[in-house]
Amino acid sequence: MKTLHPAVFGGILYRRDSEADQKQAGEFNIGSIDLVIVDLYPFEETVARGGSEQEIIEKIDIGGISLIRAAAKNYNDVLIVSSQNQYQSLFDLLKSKHGISELEDRKKFAALAFDVTSHYDTAIFNYFNADERINSFKSSVPQGRVLRYGENPHQQGMYFGDLEKLFTQLNGKELSYNNLVDTDAAVQLLQEWEGTTFVIIKHTNACGVAQGASVLEAYSKALKADPVSAFGGVLATNRAINEETAEEINKLFFEILVAPGFTKEALELLRSKKNRILLKQNEPLQSPRQFKNLLNGVILQDTDIKSESKNDLKAVTRKTPSEVEVDALLFAARIAKHSKSNTIVLAKAGQLLASGVGQTSRVDALKQAIEKARSFGFDLEGSVMASDAFFPFRIVWKLPIKLE
Repeated sequence: MKTLHPAVFGGILYRRDSEADQKQAGEFNIGSIDLVIVDLYPFEETVARGGSEQEIIEKIDIGGISLIRAAAKNYNDVLIVSSQNQYQSLFDLLKSKHGISELEDRKKFAALAFDVTSHYDTAIFNYFNADERINSFKSSVPQGRVLRYGENPHQQGMYFGDLEKLFTQLNGKELSYNNLVDTDAAVQLLQEWEGTTFVIIKHTNACGVAQGASVLEAYSKALKADPVSAFGGVLATNRAINEETAEEINKLFFEILVAPGFTKEALELLRSKKNRILLKQNEPLQSPRQFKNLLNGVILQDTDIKSESKNDLKAVTRKTPSEVEVDALLFAARIAKHSKSNTIVLAKAGQLLASGVGQTSRVDALKQAIEKARSFGFDLEGSVMASDAFFPFRIVWKLPIKLE
């Protein structure tokens, strides 16, 4: 209760330019407080480490929040420092201005203070509303960085999030808006498999996906699916890059390579291009929810973490697929899941052969996939097809397309 004492809040809130406030402060022997520094209880950290409910509740700060709000409200007279992250800024300010802050400085720190308190309250609300009994959307991401531009050069862009927690950048220029979008698509797709896998992404769609006994084999098979589209693409794998693989990858012009590790020799070779972005992935991507703004609101949904297994399949035809074909179908279905509709994926076990994506007609998507597969020398005999299509009723489909 000591921080909630009237002498403390009176010293913060009384207005120095108000005769009435000054009179009351003198009457109750309240001294002025011109600088307030607060670090809130670690509520989010306690939730993140799996603390008990009692531990979490105890970390809901009451006095600290009250002090921050009071000081920020009276920014005309009081300077509020609401986070350890602001200590250096405070030190630089006091040193450069000989211990004196100006109104503009105090107003900036007040804005930072309300940013801290709003984020803190959002975290508490989302904890209590985990069962979603209250239909209210609240999201707060305190870390932000300005990007070179948005999707196009005439658009401003920003990224909010702790990117350094997910990746360690080992080489290359700053990530752009489009780089981030494609990297997300690559990592999301890659997480569908545990075995050695390599994916190549272009404009969020897979132009190469393969598995192999080694990362080199997986890369070589992935590149065969569409070596043209791979030019300037985003590459990602779930295995460390060794020198042998780096020598092959180095022959391709690409924007980004994501991997859980790089050998010393591989890193030295791949750093030969100064703008080439190399990202070491530190941990899996965890995004339980997805949201976007549209119309005059926001839509929210669970992230699609469902991937079909053999137990989900039921043959409804007289001819049933072999085990090899089932494996190929499941592989293709996971690629289709991450491709733009309408999509058709042609594959064999552990290798994408070709895909048709983003077409207004699924027939066009199939034509595109077949033509692409043939143009890169693939024999489609024995391949499987996956699509995002569904059939609302029994249908016999006769397409004017022949595989011969």
